[in-house]
Amino acid sequence: MSPDRAVLRRALDRGEEEGGSVEFKERLTEDLHLSEGRLESLAAQLRHRVLSGDGEATYVVGVTDDGGLAGISSDEFSESMDVLSLLADEAGAHIEEVKTWGVDGVGSSVPQGGGTDGSADGVTGEANESPLDGIVGVATIREGAVLEDDDHIVVGTAGHVDHGKSTLVGSLVTGEADDGEGGTRGFLDVQPHEVERGLSADLSYGVYGFDEDGPIRMDNPHRKSDRARVVEESDRLVSFVDTVGHEPWLRTTIRGLVGQKLDYGLLTVAADDGVTETTREHLGILLATDLPTIVALTKVDIVSDERVAEVERDVERALREVDKTPLRVERHGVETAIEEISETVVPVVTTSAVTQEGLLDLDAMFEALPKTSGEVGDFRMYIDRTYNVQGVGAVASGTIKSGEVEAGDQLLLGPMQDGAFREVEVRSIEMHYHRVDEAKAGRIVGIALKGVREPDIERGMVLLPADADPAGVREFEAEVMVLNHPTRIGEGYEPVVHLETISEAASFRPEGGQLLPGDAGETTVEFKFRSYFVEEGQKFVFREGRSKGVGTVTDVTTD
Repeated sequence: MSPDRAVLRRALDRGEEEGGSVEFKERLTEDLHLSEGRLESLAAQLRHRVLSGDGEATYVVGVTDDGGLAGISSDEFSESMDVLSLLADEAGAHIEEVKTWGVDGVGSSVPQGGGTDGSADGVTGEANESPLDGIVGVATIREGAVLEDDDHIVVGTAGHVDHGKSTLVGSLVTGEADDGEGGTRGFLDVQPHEVERGLSADLSYGVYGFDEDGPIRMDNPHRKSDRARVVEESDRLVSFVDTVGHEPWLRTTIRGLVGQKLDYGLLTVAADDGVTETTREHLGILLATDLPTIVALTKVDIVSDERVAEVERDVERALREVDKTPLRVERHGVETAIEEISETVVPVVTTSAVTQEGLLDLDAMFEALPKTSGEVGDFRMYIDRTYNVQGVGAVASGTIKSGEVEAGDQLLLGPMQDGAFREVEVRSIEMHYHRVDEAKAGRIVGIALKGVREPDIERGMVLLPADADPAGVREFEAEVMVLNHPTRIGEGYEPVVHLETISEAASFRPEGGQLLPGDAGETTVEFKFRSYFVEEGQKFVFREGRSKGVGTVTDVTTD
């Protein structure tokens, strides 16, 4: 029997225990189960189930009262989960995890993966529309309210390949010392080829938190419930967006640093390798986007004290070259670093994931650093990834740029291929395997959407309030700086522009006809293939081959 099938079998068996923590429901409807008097009764029943299960209850939906597999439609299952979420909230609990199965005409079950499991990048359990007759789902309900949104920072890592980004984050979120071979990196690199080669190839995510007694870390970051536990127990939460250091995946790194709405950057420099060209490029991207940054000098356990001091001087020189002031944490202290970190002051801390030197300093900083990315104003979220989840439908994940969103909100999605925006409804919201009723700026979330198919959602699209009046932008004016280019940039230059989560080829028409390496100037930028939602003041990065630069949008031309 498969592990997924066993989950369903155990739930059905436990349901036979009268008065236990398992409840069978064929379906839940808003009209019937949320009616006056019925809501209070069902919430009390759910509360009883949770208390009977020592803080955890299981609801099996799509089955008969005696546990027979009935199966319900995707729309009926989605409505049932919405109703169950409201009942749980009324009972002082929340839905932590949902697993779903397709059911054929003879009542056997077929695991479908998915469900609203939620993750650092939104929702996992990608699945196609089931060709079977119906859906059965097992929802885990946990006691307690979800974490408030007002104390959660998001940190983006950067640095050259093999400079210890993933290893450092793995040690931070687990509290475990590395084995000297990058073992804690395995908590973040989940693709088989990443594990085999020891190289990250896509964005990965980690999370840990703090309460009044100190850090709350993960025992097993691969276990969804462990992430959810950290979110539930923490008074303060730290999410990491771990980027890629290998040059062929620079596009992915830029996507992580530009498109995730980060609060802080964490740049790693290995003591054995020192400052490299990639180090300078990643530093330039972090600082060009005005992101307060910490530099972690890693692997100090494998080199001499003289080498550590030499690399520290190289790091300080690289920072001063771009008009930043380095601040050695070892010399000035953690409290000073917390007070002084800014767009111009960059704390530098020496670390080792093996000996755990410097990790307590990073803990202290992440526990106290204020949130920086929460913008006021209306809700905006640029889409980074999409999923299709069985029983839920289309899910868009990304980092909320501004404002807040609640389940049931009406939103606009777009621009679509024709430049128009489409009306959609927020079906549910998930964050780090944890279902929430609302989320605010800075949160990495997955939003299940009603009114759109997953294939129609693309990275780079935006979600906006229903009363907004947005327009697609195909062309805009910008002030740019050329960081690196072998010759000159002239009219017709076609780099890839990275703006928020947008990654699109564009043509440049520089004012004056050309831009040389190190030059700053004005240019018209035109997307080659379609329009996007672009606003004045937004930062972007452009690249083509070995040439790279940064820019700021100064004026837009709407469709």
